[in-house]
Amino acid sequence: MRTCEEPRPPNGQSPIALAAGQSEYGFAEKVVEGMFIVVNSITIKIHSKAFHASFELWQLQGYSVNPNWQQSDLRLTRITDPQRGEVLTFKELTWQTLRIEADATDSGDQDPITTPLRLITNQGRIQISLKRRTKDCNVVASKLMFLLDDLLWVLTDSQLKAMMKYAESLSEAMEKSAQQRKSLAPESVQVSEFGYCAQQSWAQPFGASPNASSIGQYFDKHDMKESSYHLLISRLDLHICDDSHARESGALKHGMLGGAIQLTFRRMAFDYYPFHRAGDACKHWVRYSEAMETRGQWAKKLVSEFQNKMEKL
Repeated sequence: MRTCEEPRPPNGQSPIALAAGQSEYGFAEKVVEGMFIVVNSITIKIHSKAFHASFELWQLQGYSVNPNWQQSDLRLTRITDPQRGEVLTFKELTWQTLRIEADATDSGDQDPITTPLRLITNQGRIQISLKRRTKDCNVVASKLMFLLDDLLWVLTDSQLKAMMKYAESLSEAMEKSAQQRKSLAPESVQVSEFGYCAQQSWAQPFGASPNASSIGQYFDKHDMKESSYHLLISRLDLHICDDSHARESGALKHGMLGGAIQLTFRRMAFDYYPFHRAGDACKHWVRYSEAMETRGQWAKKLVSEFQNKMEKL
């Protein structure tokens, strides 16, 4: 894989549906979703103008699950609401070992002395929730949860500096991609709402089915109001060591020893909602609390003040 200087256009319709000669969610999509995938080992190499990295996974498994993240009948791994014209699907990826390594590229912009960044983790899993339109299989919203157990990470100060440079080099491309997604998000939301209203108005004259309300309630219970990304680590032991004395000649002879710091985090979580607008409700967030409600009122007040200033201008 290689990072792009400019973000590519969206993929459009599902290639599975197009290959099957259909334009909406149907039999081909259900067959592919029902597959159980097992890969003994996989290596992903990423190249960028500032660094190159590799991801190695062992004993990778991918399968469909029900909304409670349990393997069950495949008919229970998707929730379809005909009135909305949308379908929810749930996937899980697991692995035994993950190895990540990153190093700077041979470029004059980088420091002559760089330290490769390495991280080896034990078993983990990724839980994926997708909401798509049944008429064209386009993704309306998604939820990605990256779950890790106990993690021990030893970092030197040079590796920490290198990691900051790698993140800085990717920030520009990520910002451009985020701007592209945000510019396309309102259109997809409007189409989704229009499709839902059209489906609802079309179905009303013929009468709703007896279990239509129950399906709608079940859909609402597991619905993703907006796209989000989550990282949860049960326990993280982070050791940061000073290795400057190893690069300086004669440092050990003069007794100059580096320091170290140890940080322990339990149940550390990161939640990212890229399309959330200022002032909108956040009761559907994963870790919602009353403190967020106070923050929401404060945000609404700031947005209102900003709008008033813009109207005056």
